[in-house]
Amino acid sequence: MDRLDFNAARSRYERDVGGYMAYANIRRKDDILYIDYVFTPPELRGQGVGSDFMKALMQVARDEKMKVTPICGFAAGWLRKHADEYADIMGV
Repeated sequence: MDRLDFNAARSRYERDVGGYMAYANIRRKDDILYIDYVFTPPELRGQGVGSDFMKALMQVARDEKMKVTPICGFAAGWLRKHADEYADIMGV
């Protein structure tokens, strides 16, 4: 799985996938990573790109010892489906 790049100017994590940019707009406060919006280009939808991106983002949160609070509907739904796997990093 490819790593995510952090774009500080845009406050988001990004990943180039075949020339298309998938990203997650985030905010950090104390030890909480708020996921405000996750975007997967239409050309990549239905191929598991969003799920792979979320797995990588959860690894970032674990590596940085942060709790995750999803604001975005996609991120919230994905985390509900994977609640057992990521219970240790779920915020309030």
